[in-house]
Amino acid sequence: MTTATIQTPFGEHSTATEVAAGIDLSGRRAIVTGAASGIGVETARVLADRGATVTLAVRDTDAGASVAAGIRKSTRNNAVDVRPLELAELGSIASFIRDWDGPLDILINNAGVMAIPERRVTAGGAELHFATNHLGHFALATGLCNALSASGNARVVSLSSTAHLYCGAPDVPVGGVSG
Repeated sequence: MTTATIQTPFGEHSTATEVAAGIDLSGRRAIVTGAASGIGVETARVLADRGATVTLAVRDTDAGASVAAGIRKSTRNNAVDVRPLELAELGSIASFIRDWDGPLDILINNAGVMAIPERRVTAGGAELHFATNHLGHFALATGLCNALSASGNARVVSLSSTAHLYCGAPDVPVGGVSG
């Protein structure tokens, strides 16, 4: 089996606008989790600017509504909506999936929590970071599998962080796990 190296002109300083330049997303439907702040806002804005119908899947719908209004104004794309989603709660994920109708072309798993000062556990018994950053997105993506398949050419993008490198755990050297 031969493997090919993926090469790209983009790097750590590339912007979403640079990456999406020349791409027409008209007729495409996208969901961006955590689109009420940070990278999610810019991701949703660029998708809308390229013509996609964009759903901001957010925990704070008031903040999401404000972001959506700004995106609609700056991109002149009115096909931007807001839907509630709490990735640490399986009931919220199930409700979001149940309410989704039709194909889904792009799922951006962007939402995440970090640096919570004390250990917290969800109602389902999972540690909050793990539940939100991993289990929630997994449940969302698998629950939307039929919608993604219906697209015929869907893409799922999951963002991550290098914040774990700064954990300071005594048994884990910065830069990786030994052994």
